[in-house]
Amino acid sequence: MSNPVDAIVTTQGRRLTLSGPGLEQHFAALWLRERAPDGETLDAQTGQRLIEAAELPLDLTLESAAVDGETLHLAFSDGHRTAFALSTLLAEDRPPRDTSRGAADDAQLLWDASLAHLPEADFAAALADDRALLGLLDELQRYGFVRVAGVPGEEDGMQPLIDRIGPLRRTNWGGIADVKSVANAYDLTMTQRGLEPHTDNPYRDPIPGYIWLHCLSNAAAGGDSTLVDGFMAARRLQREDPTAFDCLTRLSPGFRYVDATTRLESEGPLIELDGHGRLARVRFSNRTERVAAYDAETLERYYAARQRFHALITDPALTVYLKLAPGEMLIMDNYRLLHGRTAYQLEGGVRHMRQGYVDRDSTASRRQVLRHTLAGSVGANDADAPRAATQGGPVR
Repeated sequence: MSNPVDAIVTTQGRRLTLSGPGLEQHFAALWLRERAPDGETLDAQTGQRLIEAAELPLDLTLESAAVDGETLHLAFSDGHRTAFALSTLLAEDRPPRDTSRGAADDAQLLWDASLAHLPEADFAAALADDRALLGLLDELQRYGFVRVAGVPGEEDGMQPLIDRIGPLRRTNWGGIADVKSVANAYDLTMTQRGLEPHTDNPYRDPIPGYIWLHCLSNAAAGGDSTLVDGFMAARRLQREDPTAFDCLTRLSPGFRYVDATTRLESEGPLIELDGHGRLARVRFSNRTERVAAYDAETLERYYAARQRFHALITDPALTVYLKLAPGEMLIMDNYRLLHGRTAYQLEGGVRHMRQGYVDRDSTASRRQVLRHTLAGSVGANDADAPRAATQGGPVR
């Protein structure tokens, strides 16, 4: 660091302030103790904690703090001494400043029908090159979907790219499954009818994180894909009808799927917030929702709020339409995106898609490992780095 930094112990040793030109950050003594980056506190190989943090004395204090060049030296009241790299400490994640209900992640770009740039990636490039794969994953994080071109025309043509990120999430339907019209369909997806905007499988726990939809043929008349940014719709609802937004974040309807061999049930709000009040997930599945028999006033509020949200997610002003061509694939964030399709007629030709799921943890892990690796910044003190590097196979 080019500018000098001062370390000041305050509040009877319970807090440390680092200050300098344009800098003022505060750290709790107990937090610094449990995060101490030394061999007595962290395992050198895994970066995992060796001490039991919950057993540290709650009245622990800092006895001294001193900056020597790029290093902060600390001494604690329990006798422990440690040293932090200033750059590492100052780069630590802080709680989000904007904790207003409904705020979105800074890395996300919310969109509507005016979206001029459809995020795109090339299958072969993402398969062969880490930077291209990271570009695909960054676009997926930013927009909630990405269209991938050049996917092999085999039934499991998308599997090699899944293996770069995966693993493939298996369900009661298997791994990669057909999406096409069949006789005696076990799900409305397998019919020719149009599908309203929805999220997939809210009756599962956990809900699949990402939908991979690969087009083998799409010669049928109709069958266009529809995409809606659920976070944009939720933000619009919050601005236009805060009471409805609040209702949909608090009441949790149930969702159910039943067939001859499977019974799946779960629940959750249509708009889910994380611990900081930011948008975390949307659910909408008219076909599988089962609302409990709440009292009449509660149901009246919920039904009115749900109708307001439905009006937004079906609004053409928020909807992007596209028709996948053979060899193209959509990857969609099932926690953020609502997707559907227009009805199609088999007389116009065959519409055959293949669909699979990949979970959020492996996808997020792959993106973070690639970002660290390509930046040359994976270190021994990154607690999750050694394990995360194995997700989806070695980084190539």
